[in-house]
This record gives sequence, C-alpha cells and structure tokens, in this order.
Amino acid sequence: MRKLLMLAVALMVSYSGIVLSQDAAEFDEGIDYEVIKPAQPTDDSSRIEVVEIFWYGCPHCYHFEPALGPWVNGVPKDVDFYRLPAVFNPLWEVHARAYFTADILNVLEKSHDALFHAMHAEHETMNDVDKLAAFYAKYGIDQNLFKKTYESFVVNTRVSRTKDMVQRYGVKGVPALVVNGKYLITGPMAKSYENMLLITEYLVEKERKAQ
Repeated sequence: MRKLLMLAVALMVSYSGIVLSQDAAEFDEGIDYEVIKPAQPTDDSSRIEVVEIFWYGCPHCYHFEPALGPWVNGVPKDVDFYRLPAVFNPLWEVHARAYFTADILNVLEKSHDALFHAMHAEHETMNDVDKLAAFYAKYGIDQNLFKKTYESFVVNTRVSRTKDMVQRYGVKGVPALVVNGKYLITGPMAKSYENMLLITEYLVEKERKAQ
C-alpha cells in the first residue's frame, strides 16, 4: 500500500510538472507578441513562414545570432525561414544591398556571420560599397562584379520590396521575427533572445493547428 501511495504521489508531481511546462509555453497577444493587421501574404500559403528582420550594424542582432543560428538549422520541414534586412536610413540600405548582393553571388551562407563578426568583434567600418567589395573579395567575388551587382536592377527591386514589407509588418526596431505574416515578435516584448524563439515556436504551432 505504501508503495502504491508513493507511486501515486510521484505521478501527481510528474503530471503537475507537465501542466506547468505547458502553461509556461502559453504566450499572450499584446504582451508577448503583436498581431499584424492586416495580415501579410507569404511566399507559400501551404507552409509556415518565419522571417527575421535585422541590420548588420545592430549589436542586438549580432548577439541574437548565436541563439538564432542553431534554431534555424533545426526548423521543422513545414517551416520556411527567411532573413530580411531592414532599411530605415541610407546606411542601413548600404548593408541591405550587401546582403542581397551576397545572396545573388552565392556567398551569403559563408559570409553572413563573418560580416557580423567583422563589424562587431573586429570593429571594421563597412559603410560604403568599396569597403564591402573588399570584404567579399575574401570569398572569391571580383570587386567590380560585386559593385555592378550591388547597383543592379535586381538588388534595387529587392531593396524596394524589403522597405515595403518592413513597413507593412509594422517593424520599428531590430531584431524582430514575423510568423506567417500574422505575428510580430520584438525584443522588448519577448524580454530575451531565448524567449523570442520560444514565442516563435508557440506561434508556429498555433499556425500549424490552424492549417
């Protein structure tokens, strides 16, 4: 009898722990995240989209990367992850153009973290196309090709689109995360980088159930 009683108590404690864990995973609209109104279209309505809004010059974005990187590597198969460089002034546009140029020239995966590191850990100034062209030359990109692509119609179009989308999302600071064009997660609301990802997972599951 005593053994049965102890087992019952253990099960109750275990069950309580599960309930607490589930409660801890609940987040509230207007407190932990914002609803984007109206909701914005995604690239593929049959999938769940997560977008990071960032700026290379932002120290908070730089410190977010060590938490975000492993999370991105483990995203579920039904989730698409994208990055979108915010453009709030001319300097931010310089870095947004660098991001899109690196993507077009197929060196983004190798250079993304490195550019953050160069700017924040090594304190290198990357505020014009010449300095950026020299940086990307380390990845085998001809500097003239980099500059030509940087000023290309394709990059102009992407910059224009990112300006529009960031405004539509209602983003006012970075880093920020947008889930399925419907929910905006910001650092001040989430209170920590880890919480930003927990809220993102909560909203991804919310969208998964809705589908």
